[in-house]
Amino acid sequence: MFDIGFQEMMLISIVALVVIGPERLPETIRSIMLWLGRIRRSFTDIKSELEQEIGIDEIRRQLHNETIMKDIKESKEKISDALKEADQSLGEFKHSISESTDTAKTDVAKPDVAKPTQGKISEPKSASTAPLMAAPNSVKSTGDSTSDGQTKQ
Repeated sequence: MFDIGFQEMMLISIVALVVIGPERLPETIRSIMLWLGRIRRSFTDIKSELEQEIGIDEIRRQLHNETIMKDIKESKEKISDALKEADQSLGEFKHSISESTDTAKTDVAKPDVAKPTQGKISEPKSASTAPLMAAPNSVKSTGDSTSDGQTKQ
């Protein structure tokens, strides 16, 4: 409240002790503190009455509601932006799929005509025509096997 240091308080105490005297000093301090308490209480009462008349609670609520509405509006804009981006991505995806199906349809409509080779006829290589190789230890027999691969009975 007041910017009073220790030295100023000591000076006031010494002056009060000299002027009032040691017998009446405690009673005087008690009455001063009582008046200060009443003044503080009256200031807080006046402050609360002014706040009620001005409607400070309503103003605070209104400001709070405005900030909430602002946050909601920003969130709504972010969500709508995200939805627009998702719609664009979905449209691009659908467009690319339709292009790929159109390309596949045109490939099916125009069969590939094999050009004749000069003197050589090559067969297509596929997984079914490739020779299968078995691992040497993969075949198991019921009998004992010798070192040259024959089974003993």
